Amino acid sequence: MGKVIRMASQAERLSVVETKVQHIDEKIDDLKKDVAEMHDCLDKTRDGLNERLDQMLEEYRVNRDKFYDHANKLHEDEKAQHKVMTAKIEELEKFKSKWVYTILGGVAVLGWVSGHIDQIAAVLK
Repeated sequence: MGKVIRMASQAERLSVVETKVQHIDEKIDDLKKDVAEMHDCLDKTRDGLNERLDQMLEEYRVNRDKFYDHANKLHEDEKAQHKVMTAKIEELEKFKSKWVYTILGGVAVLGWVSGHIDQIAAVLK
């Protein structure tokens, strides 16, 4: 009929618990090792980044004056080009104004002549 279930003895239960504790200790040791490796990796990464930042800062210090000198030269070149362009634009505006007034004067003369063509023709006969 019914089966009799035998309970594990205290020694057997203690053995199982000891085995589990031993596995937990091994896992903790593995975790400690992994954490130490991660710290080493982070330290190397930090040191590498610090080296690169120091190198970039030194490059900036060395090249900063060259950069600003170059930028100032470009600015002076642009100012000179603007002066040349301003002079050319002023010259073109004077040229345009001269011809606009000349053409307007010619149109005015043609208008006056066309309005007085009969009188001019009578004088010329």
